[in-house]
Amino acid sequence: MIPLQPLQLSDILNGAISTAGRYWKQLFGVAAVVYGGAAAVIAAALAVLYASLSDRIHGIVHAPEASDVTWGQAGPVVLGFAGVLLGTALLTMVCTAMVYATSASVLQEAVLGRPASFRAVWRRAWSRVLPVMGTVLLSGLITLVPLLLVAGAVVAVVVATVGAHSIAVAVVVGVLGGLVLLPLGVWLWVLFSLAPAAVVFERQGPIGALRRSVRLVRGAWWRVCGISLLALVLGSIAGSFIQLPFTTLGMFHSLRLPLDTASDPSAAQLVAGLTSYLAITLLGQTLSQIVSVTFPQLVTGLLYVDRRMRREELGPVLIEAAAAEPAGQQPPNVTSPR
Repeated sequence: MIPLQPLQLSDILNGAISTAGRYWKQLFGVAAVVYGGAAAVIAAALAVLYASLSDRIHGIVHAPEASDVTWGQAGPVVLGFAGVLLGTALLTMVCTAMVYATSASVLQEAVLGRPASFRAVWRRAWSRVLPVMGTVLLSGLITLVPLLLVAGAVVAVVVATVGAHSIAVAVVVGVLGGLVLLPLGVWLWVLFSLAPAAVVFERQGPIGALRRSVRLVRGAWWRVCGISLLALVLGSIAGSFIQLPFTTLGMFHSLRLPLDTASDPSAAQLVAGLTSYLAITLLGQTLSQIVSVTFPQLVTGLLYVDRRMRREELGPVLIEAAAAEPAGQQPPNVTSPR
């Protein structure tokens, strides 16, 4: 299914599609469980929050003037929704790390042409979630350093040039700084792009995986960048096509409400229509997220394998392992770096 030799672009794209087709239950099943579970937890948290603060929310919505709302009334609502937002961000990070780890775990079997059960993939991916999440966080923080430098420069300009022209000067500094430092951020992103695969294939820690990615990308930065960007674009297009019918269905469902009622819809009807629209849209967004995250990670994982086959002659080792090792066992010297 995946040639055990240095891969061309067509080999990488075909390999990603073939892997998704053969192991779709494992890939999309794990992603559906984690994203669906996260969506259920978030929905339950919002329902509990609304039930406990409904009186305050009602009072804020129906207040005659915004100035009539005090912090004592709005504070618990703001803090409650901020807590749910923070929890949503954390759950999203865990889900994304799980999908990254699942994609690499499936590729470990796909490159050898071996079957993999849902349970085995889940167990292997779950055991690497924290290292993958740490790797993604660490690489993201390093990549954001240029943007933080630009933001700091803008703040410094605003403080130093207080006056009528301070905003204009800050905008100019921000734009020029972004144009100068944005390439640095992209360069760092590509250097660290193979780190999640190294975490799973080689059982590296976050720092070791980042170093490993830098070594593998060295000498092929433009190739890794181009193929990674192409995978992101293809995944986004596929995700948009999946989400479009759900968004359209949700809009038509919400627009039917005024037509089905002889008079103005009640508050309960409006809430029901909005809830159904959000539910349909959230389902489409979840399915879109699964595809738009999984496909680029399969491509990145194959780029990792390709770089090792080119730099470390991993192909003959994989061929020998595929012929000699029974399914379910870890082939020797395949995941350890040379």
